[in-house]
Amino acid sequence: MQSPLFAYTEAQTQERYALQNSQLLRVALTGQDDVLARKGAMVAYQGLLEFDGEYRSTGRRVARARTGEGLDLMRVFGQGTVYLANLAQYVHVVDVERDGLTVDSAYVLALDSTLHHEVVAVDSQYGISGTGKYQLNITGTGKVALMTSGQPLMLQVTPEKYVSADADAIVAWSSSLRVQMQAQTYSSPVLRRRGSTGEGWELSFLGQGFALVQPSELLPPQNAVIGSGIAAQFGAGQRGAHGQNPGSVWS
Repeated sequence: MQSPLFAYTEAQTQERYALQNSQLLRVALTGQDDVLARKGAMVAYQGLLEFDGEYRSTGRRVARARTGEGLDLMRVFGQGTVYLANLAQYVHVVDVERDGLTVDSAYVLALDSTLHHEVVAVDSQYGISGTGKYQLNITGTGKVALMTSGQPLMLQVTPEKYVSADADAIVAWSSSLRVQMQAQTYSSPVLRRRGSTGEGWELSFLGQGFALVQPSELLPPQNAVIGSGIAAQFGAGQRGAHGQNPGSVWS
């Protein structure tokens, strides 16, 4: 059998985390170091690997119920290679060091089991819950694989140059940065979006570090609702995936 598809062979590397391509992550396990991955993210694996649910402490379960922020993870262990992906999103490997990383949990594909993560609140000058109100703070030393809808933009933040980003487009930032959530509006009600521009909540970053932004202000349907009936099976009509998940960039 012959085909141009045979050009897409597996990556030859000794790295633990490596990109098979821009939308597929390859993780090598030696039997001594587990990896935590988004539930259902495995697309293929080789070797003697096992998959198990990851225990969530009472504190994390309470934080998830209260804030909606948290990670639904599975533990991958054994000896072999696992390939991870999610909705063909772009994958990026980040080394987490002493400064830590703050990220929206919807953009986490995998991370080293040695890293610690907890829910943190983002300051709002109005005290109003909204997009970006709670995020995950990842600390320790290790690697985390992030996902973006499209090729991202990495912005450097310095004391002389602060950065503001749309709360729906920001993916992650250095935990050392000072963050404020605000709605720049020219009308008195802060709940109104900025005039007729379509712009709303934004996050402002000050200090020394980096902020990662994606070229999309909508999340993919991570937990898309599928209706019932024959029409829903084909994603058609109001009971289909497109009808029940309006406003998604993927629909």
